[in-house]
Amino acid sequence: MPSFDMVSKVDLQTLDNAVNVVSKEITNRFDFKGSHVLIELNKKDFKVNLEADSDMKIQQIVDVLISRSMKQGLAAEVYDLSKEPFISGKITKKEVPVRNGIKQEDAKKIVKLIKDSGLKVQAAIMDDIIRITGKKIDDLQEVIQASKTWDIGIALQMVNMKS
Repeated sequence: MPSFDMVSKVDLQTLDNAVNVVSKEITNRFDFKGSHVLIELNKKDFKVNLEADSDMKIQQIVDVLISRSMKQGLAAEVYDLSKEPFISGKITKKEVPVRNGIKQEDAKKIVKLIKDSGLKVQAAIMDDIIRITGKKIDDLQEVIQASKTWDIGIALQMVNMKS
């Protein structure tokens, strides 16, 4: 039976390249000259640590981070921007976690969306992967098309397609 896996993975090298490009661009910008700026990727915890003089500069760094990441091929949804910046002395800091993998509650939402679509496929949750199987490959392709319209807040990739 044909099947494929639905995952939400972030390539560490692509993420590292995007963070390096943002760091170079911000240090060369005129409005950031002479101010404290730190853009650092914690590869172990999948977090981007940002430091700047003000909340406005943090927001500008986040905007550049998202736009440069999209040019590198990463979706904007990989960054969890829900945490607010906090002030530590004269410096404003923000920790931006990178979503890597599908959480259990998100996986349940995706399975429910697949079942509600009425397509003749089965979806099974396997840790942070959702395996979708069907009798016809056309049904699987319809699931892929439908998944592009879902607004679930995470970036999905379809991998391991087998016929």
